[in-house]
Amino acid sequence: MKRETLFLKIAVILIGILILAFCIFGLPWVAKDAAKSSSKMAYILYGILTIMYVSAIPFFVSLYQMFKLLSYIDTNKAFSELSVKALKNIKKCATTISILYVVGMPLFYIVGEVDDAPGVILIGIIFIFAPMVIAVFANLLQKLLKNCIDIKNDMR
Repeated sequence: MKRETLFLKIAVILIGILILAFCIFGLPWVAKDAAKSSSKMAYILYGILTIMYVSAIPFFVSLYQMFKLLSYIDTNKAFSELSVKALKNIKKCATTISILYVVGMPLFYIVGEVDDAPGVILIGIIFIFAPMVIAVFANLLQKLLKNCIDIKNDMR
């Protein structure tokens, strides 16, 4: 591995391990705690947990695509259609995550109203807009990379 991308590859791997550990250990703990609380709130929290588990799938797909993109950079294929495709997949995954949390936002609202905690709604909004920012940035990089490839091909 080249030194330039080694740090980023390690960061991607560590992020994946942390989120996987959270899915295996953290979310079940929250589910057990919800089961002990009132039965009405438990169903709402189970809905939120379901959205979190489902959103982990596109998250891990996008991490894999990031790792592939870094590998393309290592092998001097950064300005290729493979990189454009990886960025397109990252954009789709980030958009999917945002849509999942938009659909689940009423559940965050109910939890915020019942617990009188407006911070819960803010957390839900962060889960919507953080992936959307990533999707917009990936789209921008995808278009720039596509333009660079087109210019490179025109010069030949």
